[in-house]
Amino acid sequence: MTAIQICALIGLITAAALLYWAGYRGGLIDGRFEGEEEEGKRNERASNAKTINELEASLRFIRADHLQLAQLCKKLKASQALSPDNHQNLLAIAEKLKLAADTFRAVNSHCQATQALDLRNKALNMAALLKPVAQEDAA
Repeated sequence: MTAIQICALIGLITAAALLYWAGYRGGLIDGRFEGEEEEGKRNERASNAKTINELEASLRFIRADHLQLAQLCKKLKASQALSPDNHQNLLAIAEKLKLAADTFRAVNSHCQATQALDLRNKALNMAALLKPVAQEDAA
């Protein structure tokens, strides 16, 4: 082999080594980039899964709380001391108390008449409180 051939052979081997090194280096950089991208996706998925679990736990808590409130509401409606039917009864009582007050005035018992009128006003106030409830139930 001549000196020129040896130099050409060394040049070819060096060029092949540089080409191999450049390809290796490019592949290594691409692999790191894709690995970081995959790791980012995994981290994002883990974060999303954590958020979903927290939201599901919150939803379960809200549903349980809603169920308790609905049961409490049913209990309160069932245990109401006065019902809308009592509205008419209270109005009738108020009229009877007015009649009693007029009767007491006629027999000159003003103290009893005042008490009867006070009781009549209380009965009318209670009836007024029941009237909006009756309208809400009708709606």
